[in-house]
Amino acid sequence: MIRFSKSLVRVESPPLYFPSVHVVTTPIPLPYVHLLELLERADDSACTEWSKDLPPTIASLISSAGDPSKGTAVAASLISLLNARTAVMQAAFDSRLVADELRRYQKFAKPGKPEPHIVQLRRKQAAARQASSVARQSLIRAAAVFVRDAGLDVPARVALDVFIVDWMDVNLPRDT
Repeated sequence: MIRFSKSLVRVESPPLYFPSVHVVTTPIPLPYVHLLELLERADDSACTEWSKDLPPTIASLISSAGDPSKGTAVAASLISLLNARTAVMQAAFDSRLVADELRRYQKFAKPGKPEPHIVQLRRKQAAARQASSVARQSLIRAAAVFVRDAGLDVPARVALDVFIVDWMDVNLPRDT
């Protein structure tokens, strides 16, 4: 589930394998919240904001040629791509947070059977890694759909997720 506020997005993902362990869901600032809100709104006022805020190449990709008030399949795939990028960023943040916490407590652990708290932290770390893998896979799937719909050419020997993240950083406007 993704919840939006003005500048923060909070992604809550249930743990996949450990039902008693919850993945940390600290909100983080994300760079494309305004663009995602515009794309999801998709009414006449959003279309006029597209033409103002977006570079002309991106605005022409996401609005249909005949009727600029209607989005295209590229707009829908861009929405799923932005949601997947949000999930990847949140999962990476959660993984770093849990790993830091585990390092902090494991430093003082006594040898032998681990304490229940450390076991719980290891489970959190495993759930965060699993969420990170799932988020990365969803980014790759969304990137494949977007690249196909937008007609982008991916260079040879460049991973699709690396290409699309670089493309987003260069071509899409970031929130300030």
